[in-house]
Amino acid sequence: MATPPSLLLLFIFSFVFSTAHSSTIGVDYISRLLDVQERESAPLSVQLPAARDVLRRLLPSHSTAFDFRIVSKEQCGAKSCFIIENHPYFMGVGSPEILISGVTAVEVLAGLHWYLKYFCAAHISWDKTGGAQLNSVPKLGSLPRVQSPIIVRRPVPWNYYQNAVTSSYSFAWWDWKRWEKEIDWMALQGINLPLAFTGQEAIWQKVFQKFNLSKAELDDFFGGPAFLAWSRMANLHRWGGPLPQSWLDQQLALQKKILARMYDLGMTPVLPAFSGNVPAALRNIYPSARITRLGNWFSVESDTRWCCTYLLDATDPLFIEIGRAFIQQQLREYGRTGHIYNCDTFDENTPPVDDPEYISLLGAAIFEGMQSGDDHSVWLMQGWLFSYDPFWRPPQMKALLHSVPLGRLVVLDLFAEVKPIWITSEQCMLHNFAGNIEMYGVLDSIASGPVKARTSQNSTMVGVGMSMEGIEQNPVVYDLMSEMAFQHNNIDVKAWLDLYSTRRYGRSVPLVNDAWIILYYTIYNCTDGAYDKNRDVIVAFPDVDPFFISVSHPSYNRNGNPVSRMVISNRNADSYDRPHLWYSTSEVLRALELFIASGDELSNSHAYSYDLVDLTRQALAKYANELFLKIIEAYMLNDVNGVAWQSQMFLDLVDDMDTLLQCHEGFLLGPWLESAKNLAKDTEEEKQYEWNARTQLTMWYDNTEEEASLLRDYANKYWSGLLREYYGPRAAIYFKYLIESLENGHGFQLKNWRREWIKLTNNWQKSRNTFPLKSTGNALNTSRWLYNKYLRNPDEYNGKLKPPQDEVSLAEVVLEDSNVHIR
Repeated sequence: MATPPSLLLLFIFSFVFSTAHSSTIGVDYISRLLDVQERESAPLSVQLPAARDVLRRLLPSHSTAFDFRIVSKEQCGAKSCFIIENHPYFMGVGSPEILISGVTAVEVLAGLHWYLKYFCAAHISWDKTGGAQLNSVPKLGSLPRVQSPIIVRRPVPWNYYQNAVTSSYSFAWWDWKRWEKEIDWMALQGINLPLAFTGQEAIWQKVFQKFNLSKAELDDFFGGPAFLAWSRMANLHRWGGPLPQSWLDQQLALQKKILARMYDLGMTPVLPAFSGNVPAALRNIYPSARITRLGNWFSVESDTRWCCTYLLDATDPLFIEIGRAFIQQQLREYGRTGHIYNCDTFDENTPPVDDPEYISLLGAAIFEGMQSGDDHSVWLMQGWLFSYDPFWRPPQMKALLHSVPLGRLVVLDLFAEVKPIWITSEQCMLHNFAGNIEMYGVLDSIASGPVKARTSQNSTMVGVGMSMEGIEQNPVVYDLMSEMAFQHNNIDVKAWLDLYSTRRYGRSVPLVNDAWIILYYTIYNCTDGAYDKNRDVIVAFPDVDPFFISVSHPSYNRNGNPVSRMVISNRNADSYDRPHLWYSTSEVLRALELFIASGDELSNSHAYSYDLVDLTRQALAKYANELFLKIIEAYMLNDVNGVAWQSQMFLDLVDDMDTLLQCHEGFLLGPWLESAKNLAKDTEEEKQYEWNARTQLTMWYDNTEEEASLLRDYANKYWSGLLREYYGPRAAIYFKYLIESLENGHGFQLKNWRREWIKLTNNWQKSRNTFPLKSTGNALNTSRWLYNKYLRNPDEYNGKLKPPQDEVSLAEVVLEDSNVHIR
């Protein structure tokens, strides 16, 4: 499922087979395109007020303290830049103190952010991950002076943001209020090349109606609101739908607001292009068209109601006609374009023929579809396919990449965080899957990778950026990566983290600074090359007979850190992905101790509360993985009392973690569900949208009564409400069958377990109960309590509480009103 990391690099197409000559030609074309974009950009009279509005929303108390100015590239040495200097007309309180200039409003706001970070020790993050820390900004009239003008130039022109699936995992239910916050955040981070995918179904409706397709036929084509990303990528159709007309109209109106604001700020929104994905009904209207039915994509029974979509061959004349119509319709609706279009025809769809000549024809036709609608078009393509799909050997890669004129294809090197494709085409670690909540990253690579790529021989690098499947997690990763858009040299991460901690919490606390250094060497130093999608037992429970789980002694990776000792027999290797552990848990517990010890000094910091909850959650989640193994060990020893006791501990832990997650709004289920319902126009839409939202989190695509969907727990979340009402009861069902197996002397009833689990899932997806929208509880007190209860000395704790063998004669796991206990 198109899964890039936090760090990506943008290269002109020749990056794999580059020569000095082709590099020069490609870069020259990009330079000309940048000139076109500059001429077509919003006038100063639009960009400057847009920038001032961002300042007023961010820091209204200081709206008069900063003056903004747009300057030409010539004043920046022919580059995009921002300039920070003392205002020449500062006359005291009420007059502007600092003048920030930039080539566009984005550069101006990036300069504002730079000043707030490095002169005022402020910090800006997503609201859910702590929000903005602006208390350290001095009062009016006292802003820090700049000794001499500071000029910061972009080393490469573009700073890219988003992924094709972020639109579903994170943005699915956003209204304009939330989008406005995100665009402000983008501008302050210096992002000038964001994807803009909202509302495209309304464009497709108008385009396909011109090709004589009815609304009913398109109802079978579009996925539901939470699954549009995979509908767009030709992975599925209709699942979660049909889309009400009100949704189509609403999303188109929202997209127009999004684009208008992006253009006002000087951004270049990346619009979608035609990838070949077509409605089934198009075959009847154009029977001679070369339309291929694709294979099954994760469906349990290849159910054609939603699987096995249709792809129009790019060599068919109809492909260019539809591609042109789609580009032109967007131009009519939006009134303008930045001339860069995203198209990923082959993302998780393999071409039917591997002949390089055929591949070349495909690439040429895809680009012609764009160019015929926009003479200046540039094709932006995710490079993920070259890593995960063995189809793309060097001849096929070269055929595709060289099928487009020099400088007209930009490839996103989505896996540059560990093994960048500009060095090798092997698979590598990725940062965020499906918006999973997991503390994870490779800060050293982020702090050096863009510099290394840009300065490599014959480099055609034209941008850096972030392409995660889900946002609002790991704020330290995104803060550092955003800064790399303006850094010309490697960053000393240790020194940077000392400043980061001070900025984030509004003050320097030595113990917390020490904790961050530990996190840097552990959690944020994943160098094992493994993919990281959260498969902790709580959120990704194993659908496997316990006898297929091999409980081994701890093993260690090449860095001397322990790896998960949970191994699944090869016979059921596809049933369960073992949890990923790449660091010493004892060292991370030490970091947690330091965080807790500093709590009294930082308890008023919303960002500290987020980090404390997240770190405690991380430690407890890894402890739960080990606790699950103890349950399996007891089962293997026919120890029914041990299974019962350890199972109860696991269920108590899940319930306690739910209490922990209640303490910060970044870990609540309620806002996700409520935002979905808020977009509905009537009760039926509300039910549909809520079902979409619940299903994406749990088990989706399809399932039978006894066979779970292959796409289960993919978008799992550590959210309060989800643990107590779904993950806990699910685990209780599994433990119930473990105990029954031992008591009755028969094997584990896998089919019965699946039947109950699937029934629980389907019922939960259809339920309508509500969840809190605001946090409750004290993060520090709760974290301290849970640390003492589970983590301070787990072996001693377990030994004290475990009853003698003869005290438990019968153990039964029961589910009662969504509460889980062993009786």
